[in-house]
Amino acid sequence: MRTFTLGAGLLAALALAACGSGGGTSSRSQDNAESQPPAAASAKNVIFFLGDGMGIATTTAARIYAVGEDGELTMDTLPESGFVKTFSNDAQVTDSAPSMSAYMTGVKMNNEVISMSSDTQAKAPTADLTSNCGAGNGKSVPTLLELAKAKNWATGVVTTTRVTHATPAATYAHVCHRDAEADIAAQLVPGGALYNASLQDGVDVVFGGGRQFFLPKTAGGKRADGRDLVAELKAKGYGYAADKTAFSAIDPAKTQRAVGLFTSSHMSYDLDRDSNKEPSLAEMTAKAIDLLTNRSGKQGMFLMVEGGRIDHALHETTAKKALQDTVAFDQAIQAAISAMQQKDPGLKNTLIVVTADHDHTLVLNGYAKRTGKTAPGNPGVLGLAKDYVSGKNLTDADGMPYSIIGFGNGENRVAGNRNAAAALTDDAVSADNYHQEAAIRMPAGGETHGGTDVYIGAIGQGADSIHGFLENIEVFGLVKKAAGL
Repeated sequence: MRTFTLGAGLLAALALAACGSGGGTSSRSQDNAESQPPAAASAKNVIFFLGDGMGIATTTAARIYAVGEDGELTMDTLPESGFVKTFSNDAQVTDSAPSMSAYMTGVKMNNEVISMSSDTQAKAPTADLTSNCGAGNGKSVPTLLELAKAKNWATGVVTTTRVTHATPAATYAHVCHRDAEADIAAQLVPGGALYNASLQDGVDVVFGGGRQFFLPKTAGGKRADGRDLVAELKAKGYGYAADKTAFSAIDPAKTQRAVGLFTSSHMSYDLDRDSNKEPSLAEMTAKAIDLLTNRSGKQGMFLMVEGGRIDHALHETTAKKALQDTVAFDQAIQAAISAMQQKDPGLKNTLIVVTADHDHTLVLNGYAKRTGKTAPGNPGVLGLAKDYVSGKNLTDADGMPYSIIGFGNGENRVAGNRNAAAALTDDAVSADNYHQEAAIRMPAGGETHGGTDVYIGAIGQGADSIHGFLENIEVFGLVKKAAGL
């Protein structure tokens, strides 16, 4: 039996759902063929949250960072939860392309491949970042977003990475290598060359970074074909925003479809973000929900939201940035639940799923005393490990202090004995740009993904099917069934 501690808002949602749903059971037998159980309801709105690289150690550290050891993040309060195996078709440790594609398509594929059949071989793109797959190299497989389009649902993609990056691309594109971002961008533009016709009239909302792959080189972009995809999207009726001011001006009552490309490459880490220039992930999520639920003539909504820069900060081994981006991701989850509670009280027609595509090598070291949340004057989980009895710094075999957070591999590893280097301090290890120490030295930015299971949680219509140990490809089938896609 599983028990959960729920926040007040989620308890209210569940209570409303209970009041609004019909009860009763029925049985079937050969003597009473007319007695049938009531048909299960299907979710008409699906919001799929993906924390890129957000392993369980990272969510634990982010919880302590934000609210202390005994606090709760929004994702902690989801009433259904489980674990997901993340290995890909050809690797024990996956990258984001096949792991997100597994969620979106139900197909195991090779590393680097975006929403293609399992026999597809990853082939690096050309120098212009266009596809170099070759004839007969696999075939595309349908995604949840495409299935939603086929059911006349409004669809959206929100991310803090480039919108052509692996995770968002897995929802709407098909290519043998994730780095073919020029072609991935072209698959988004209705009616243009390389357009993905399975998107029908197009993805309705796209918010994130990556403007460079939508503009020709002559306009400061990276497109060698001379196309201005921003202009093409505008010609197809999309509202467009390149900054926070234009984003704020988008009126869901007047705008049917919108694209926001707020940076040339990835959006800023939340720790570095200028709120006057770039919207937060929560703001983009709330705006996308307003736009999609106001989209006329649509029968439902599918929205994918990625906290993509969690992954990038972990590759850098800059833990503070990773934890802050995890908190920003969690705030987007809360924003979505609040918005959908207003539009669909009790979430009777809405399924919200939260998971990660893979983990990283972040670990929590030592028998450290409780720290409480990070605040001015208290580095919290970002600080040095201190003995839970004496409160003194814990030390290693060289007699030197070490931080609570470390990495299995990364760029910061002291050569030889650690007592040859200056002793670490709380101020040093809790700085915004500090790279935590690692057991295995890697090139700068070269910390790797990990291969352990990740968390999945859910709330709303159909959420009770999501629990236990799951293959990532199973999640596709559970969401598809819950939504009747």
